[in-house]
Amino acid sequence: MVPSVDVLNRLCRALNLDESAAGEVHDLLVAVESVITNDSEPAGLPAGLVVDDAVRGARSVRSFQCVVLPALLQSAEYARHVFESAPDSTPEAVGRAVAARVERQSVLYEPGRESVFVLTEAVLRTWPGTPALMLAQLDRLLAVESLSTVRLGVIPWRRPVPLLPRHGFTLCDQQAVVIEAFTGERVAVDSAEVAAYEETFDRFQGAAVFRDEARELLLRVMKEFRELGDTVTP
Repeated sequence: MVPSVDVLNRLCRALNLDESAAGEVHDLLVAVESVITNDSEPAGLPAGLVVDDAVRGARSVRSFQCVVLPALLQSAEYARHVFESAPDSTPEAVGRAVAARVERQSVLYEPGRESVFVLTEAVLRTWPGTPALMLAQLDRLLAVESLSTVRLGVIPWRRPVPLLPRHGFTLCDQQAVVIEAFTGERVAVDSAEVAAYEETFDRFQGAAVFRDEARELLLRVMKEFRELGDTVTP
């Protein structure tokens, strides 16, 4: 059996492995998963499930995104567009990936977990499909925002950002950060790198609006998508 990232993190802590050893076994896990994927999955399996696996066992998840919605907040239809944009994706692989992503979103509702999401307003306005898709997606954000286990913040375009975003990332507890890029996702466990991303997240979080202000912003964007109606085609 190949352990998940969460199980591997627990084993590293239980065995008191130092950073060097922990990093080595994480690299081995990535290599093993790559071999298994190449041997057992058909061509075209979408990338993007690393972050899903990493957050599954984390009690605290903090995600910053500047273009694409966080994986835990994506509707099934939005996620389908995300996976279809991967090179050489196939309908069968996309279907499996979407189902896995939606299933793992159940962690949002589990007591004892905390999920904090910070988005730039650009994320809400960078959209695939149709206005109807985004209306359904924004409605999901409103529903998730009301959960006691979730904090959803948005950096309005009227506010300057504390630093220019380079890419999205997700912090899992204080143990790892999933760094997301066009070519794939990388899990970093080096304490200095994780700490640097924690500081970066705090700065973005400080520029965001939450609760009533965030809901007001979401409702305003929804109104604009309604006005677009069927005038825009993909």
